[in-house]
Amino acid sequence: MTGMTEASTDTPGVIIFPPLIPISVLVVGVVLNLLIPLGLLTHVLLLGRIVVGTIAFVVGIGMVIGANRIFRRIGTNVNPSQPTGALATTGVFTWTRNPMYVGGSLALLGIAIALSDWVLLLLVLSLPLVHYGIILREERYLERKFGDEYRRYKTKIPRY
Repeated sequence: MTGMTEASTDTPGVIIFPPLIPISVLVVGVVLNLLIPLGLLTHVLLLGRIVVGTIAFVVGIGMVIGANRIFRRIGTNVNPSQPTGALATTGVFTWTRNPMYVGGSLALLGIAIALSDWVLLLLVLSLPLVHYGIILREERYLERKFGDEYRRYKTKIPRY
């Protein structure tokens, strides 16, 4: 029984499975955009929005893919409901401690700029949920699990 308790506490205890946030923002934003278009970005040239949006999307997805590859290479879990086996500190993790969240937000921002005002508004509204409900919990967990190694990493690499 003790082993099960230890295993269940060897996670950051995030309040929601992280991919559900951007997926929800995207789906709800697109639906709202179809039902109640805001037209906030209509004064900006569509081609310019598409170019800027595509660049943001590609950079964001690249960050997410890069972070996932590093997690696989070092043998740690991507899913925060499972224990972290190793601390990721290379590749995109040398730019930000949270490349999946930054990259996912950039990808959503790209979609928002190109296609949907509602996605932009919902993305902004979702950021505190990601920060307080996921990222800060993950940071406390990593500090408990990796101690000084993680604290040193935190001093060198920005959160975002």
